[in-house]
Amino acid sequence: AFFAYCGLETTAGLWASSYLVLYRGIEAGAAAKWASLFYLGITGGRFLNGFIVDRLGNQNMIRIGLGIITMGLLAVVLPVKLNLVTLIGLVLIGLGCAPIYPCIIHETPRRFGSENSQALIGIQMASAYTGSTLLPPVFGLLVKVIGIGFYPIYLGLFLITMVAMTERLNRIIDTRTLNNEALIGPR
Repeated sequence: AFFAYCGLETTAGLWASSYLVLYRGIEAGAAAKWASLFYLGITGGRFLNGFIVDRLGNQNMIRIGLGIITMGLLAVVLPVKLNLVTLIGLVLIGLGCAPIYPCIIHETPRRFGSENSQALIGIQMASAYTGSTLLPPVFGLLVKVIGIGFYPIYLGLFLITMVAMTERLNRIIDTRTLNNEALIGPR
């Protein structure tokens, strides 16, 4: 999930301007401004996340974030002439990204036990850096073959991966909780 999340976030941010200019025909200056608003969406969303995560919980915030990313991607792929819809979609993707990273980290001790969390957070960080480092250039190679229009589909593949991985872990946790066991096993 971390690999996919960081791949989605980094690719979305780094390639947004190119997608807007080359595929949507938006003027380069405007595209750059809106691409920067993707990061403003992340920043503002993380600020808001701090106020509401205690009420809704990490798992719900991750689900809400994935839902907002889905809405943003749908706005980006809509075949409408009004570019404002696509631009708002990018901001929504950023807003949806906001709670995912911190909430996954924050859930680690609860999910895996505090005695295991330090090692697991290290694995999560390695996955995050690997996704951030490898997946944007892979997209660049795919653009040469498939075209820049593949941008929302590429992001969608990582969204699907995140949903599958986080929900699978949630089911495992729920099952183990019902059986009163830690995810790693007996302590």
